Amino acid sequence: MHLLLCTLYLAKAIQAAPTANTTTTSIDSFEAPSFIYRSTWSIVSGSVLTLFACIYNAIHPNIPSPRDGPLRILWRRFGIMVMALIAPELIATWAIRQRLCARSLTKRFKGSGHFSSRHPQECSDNIECAEAPAEQYGLQIEDHESTRTLVAHAQGYEGALIDSAVGRCKKWLRACVSEESENYTWTETHSFFVLMGGFMLYFEGKPYHTLSPDQLLDMINTGSIDAPILTANQIQDKSKGNVISKGLVILQVAWFVLQLISRAIYHFETTQLEAGTLAFAVLSFITYAAWWNKPLNLRCPHPVYWTSTKSRLEEYDFHDYYPANGIADKPKIVQMFWPTFIMLLELLGAGDNNFTHEKLQVPMFDGSIAVDDLNKIILVIAGFSMATIFGGIHCIAWFFAFPTYQERVLWDIGAVAITSIPWLGLSIFSLRASLKHKVLKHLMLWIATFTPPILYIIGRVILLILMVTTLRNLPPGAHRAVSWISLVPHL
Repeated sequence: MHLLLCTLYLAKAIQAAPTANTTTTSIDSFEAPSFIYRSTWSIVSGSVLTLFACIYNAIHPNIPSPRDGPLRILWRRFGIMVMALIAPELIATWAIRQRLCARSLTKRFKGSGHFSSRHPQECSDNIECAEAPAEQYGLQIEDHESTRTLVAHAQGYEGALIDSAVGRCKKWLRACVSEESENYTWTETHSFFVLMGGFMLYFEGKPYHTLSPDQLLDMINTGSIDAPILTANQIQDKSKGNVISKGLVILQVAWFVLQLISRAIYHFETTQLEAGTLAFAVLSFITYAAWWNKPLNLRCPHPVYWTSTKSRLEEYDFHDYYPANGIADKPKIVQMFWPTFIMLLELLGAGDNNFTHEKLQVPMFDGSIAVDDLNKIILVIAGFSMATIFGGIHCIAWFFAFPTYQERVLWDIGAVAITSIPWLGLSIFSLRASLKHKVLKHLMLWIATFTPPILYIIGRVILLILMVTTLRNLPPGAHRAVSWISLVPHL
């Protein structure tokens, strides 16, 4: 049977071989293998998959309202994706801001004393164990004149050391294998969870209000609600992301970055689409690192119930925890276009954070949690660094081949624009702060509010269009592939 199969295969190969009199050239009948040649489709598919991973899977949105339907949730997610496509450095800054807030909230909630490492019922049992007499460990108390010393029998002391070592080993094994979910300590995952609207106040069996971190801690301190009994593993169990899904995204992005680095080493041509995707990939690494402990695509918050008998829920003022945005003090021209820029302002922490009693979710880009002065400096440096990195990677394409001279000039203008415009906006705001004339200050506010975003969007749109149009006429070197890069696992 094996001999018959080999004979049929050889007969087919001989029959398909070209004869000496054929008019078809060897170049026409030859199809280059994928490890030395890449088609335009392979270039586009690899870039699009990486781009999709950067603008979809790397984004961790907040929890939607219980009243939102699937279409509204999808539309909200689409809005975030558009924002990530136009200004990914703002998404990275948003992630860094939430990480800084989560770190400060973790220290604050741990210091509150309401969240221990064990279940509250176990904590009450531990109090009884802590009050056990010292004699059960073989300890004797002797009086020597005015000094009382604690002396342990040698055998009892050695046994206590062994028991302590065994206990620590058991505790470590339980944490690694089976009982990690039993740890009720407040973690960074809890902080991300409350920042994304994870705790919903229920009253009379219905959702009443999403609790901010300040509201949650204040209600626990006053006895209005019980401290939520929720572990980090229980929160992550609701998450749509795990180590495997996150690992696949990181693997795809890492493969793409490695491919471009290898092409630069071998002096192979790289397309503008790949250069733009590389900029997204670099920022997605930063975004993923900042949101590593944040749950992904949660749909339902954790319910907490009003249990206070001393005060009524109607007497609780939710507005005290959200400062006014001061829109009435701004010029009328700014008030007219305020809804257009509210998403950007919320991202920067200056949006409308006044919740109403019907508010059942946090804003898309919630800036209600204040950061200290040091973190503000870190956030500003990080934001402008993200913009510089993102625009600087586009500037690398200055040395690439373009189909026409006009397209090269447009790319150069767009790359310089997205790199320098954030710094231009900062300069305008700094100049406005030094002005004393009221009319000039209003004029500079108008310029700083509208000019940089409009110019930035124009520059980004130009680059996005050129990333696609330049694919129509690629140089021959762009189709050459690095032979070993296909061995790296990727999508």
